[in-house]
Amino acid sequence: MDGTTKLLSISAFARRVGLAPSDLRFYDDCRVLRPVWVDGATGYRFYSPAQEFRAALLRSLREAGLPLAEVTVVLDGAEREGREVLERHLDRMRDQTQTAEAAIAVVLRSFSTAGSMTEARIGGVELASAVRQVMPAAASDAELPVLGCVLIEIDDGEVRLVATDRYRLSMRVLRPAALDGGPCRLLVHAADLIEFGQWAGRVHEVTIQVGPNGARARSTAESRVLVTIDDLFPAYREMLSALAPPEYRVIVDRLALREAVNSHADAARIARASPTTSWSSRLPTTPTPSPCLRSAMKTCPSGSVSTPLSWAPRWRPVSGPTFCWRSPPQTGLSWCVPQTRAASAR
Repeated sequence: MDGTTKLLSISAFARRVGLAPSDLRFYDDCRVLRPVWVDGATGYRFYSPAQEFRAALLRSLREAGLPLAEVTVVLDGAEREGREVLERHLDRMRDQTQTAEAAIAVVLRSFSTAGSMTEARIGGVELASAVRQVMPAAASDAELPVLGCVLIEIDDGEVRLVATDRYRLSMRVLRPAALDGGPCRLLVHAADLIEFGQWAGRVHEVTIQVGPNGARARSTAESRVLVTIDDLFPAYREMLSALAPPEYRVIVDRLALREAVNSHADAARIARASPTTSWSSRLPTTPTPSPCLRSAMKTCPSGSVSTPLSWAPRWRPVSGPTFCWRSPPQTGLSWCVPQTRAASAR
């Protein structure tokens, strides 16, 4: 030991780095943080101020939930190995968070509906339009029964209708004329919702009621039971967060766009001729090579922009009770139709 180096006792060092003396003894036994000198007569441990950075990093990693074996890789291994360890740990933590959120949401919904009633009043034509818009994204097979349902979510002053078949995701957000009660989520079979939407379109206003005895929808003259199922819908917010933010937003006629895409689904492209003209669709029968296609939405030499049109990103299943599907890295034009988060090619 160098007599010119000022060493710190275990208690003083523990106070400096925010660890308990018992923690330091444990890390010494594990050979993760060894004292620079141990008094042979008393067994007292002494630490150098130069070890404070390692101790603080060790504490941060442990507080983040990193196992001790992986901590040593980050502290003493190669930088590449340390990055891989941290990235894997982040993935684990995200999956655990999603699972916990889903489990807690179920309990919170049971609290909010255990002894109270949630009511949302929506225009009948508006509700019927939302049902028609999201229905094409619901699955028609029985691979996962929950995908054949539409999620009706009442929360944050909104009524959201969401459907997905793992290939497409469609969501319509409605602003109710009146909303009373806590948040709730309903899963309704798509087949049942078709008839419900037709009925809603014939009435002026629909009030959706969710309470301890189930869900109902009523107008001024009629009341209907909403048959729901008890299941976990895919974590659609995670799907949306996986999409790249749109670089261009375009408002188009829904029916005209659907007809154009269905007519040229093998090579659909959207092009803007110049900054002074309106958006128009160019739908060649075969892809047209262009330097713009190398990187989506970059300016072309002629002053136009061009990009492939992609409608159905495939969601990759992620195990867990949330049935979350994550999309691959997205490229191409991201469409935003009014009050719509995803467009359907049907």
